[in-house]
Amino acid sequence: MKHLVKGRKFSRVRKLRTALFKTLLGSLIMKEKITTTEAKAKEIKPMLDKIITKVKKMSLDETRKVAIIRELRKELPLMAVKKLSGDFAKKFTGRSSGHTRIIKLMQRKSDGAKMAVIEFV
Repeated sequence: MKHLVKGRKFSRVRKLRTALFKTLLGSLIMKEKITTTEAKAKEIKPMLDKIITKVKKMSLDETRKVAIIRELRKELPLMAVKKLSGDFAKKFTGRSSGHTRIIKLMQRKSDGAKMAVIEFV
């Protein structure tokens, strides 16, 4: 049994896995909707919700803005951080959680992988 074991490995070492998540999160923030495998979508959903929560705190507290931008810069590409530091948080002011949704699609024909669309609500 796999007690207390979180996360998926995706057959990658840690550096490649973090790079994968960084590009997926950056693409999702820039395009606001991406198609990927269901496992990758389920893996980045909680990460993205935590990032949106940080951005909402950044818009409320101007004194911590620089510190939060530095934290986000470690997790996201520069263009995504610039978009988040703008008026992006205003979309989610009424929500406390659940900023993204995953819609399941048909399997990919080439290898039969389960596909999904992840987008902002």
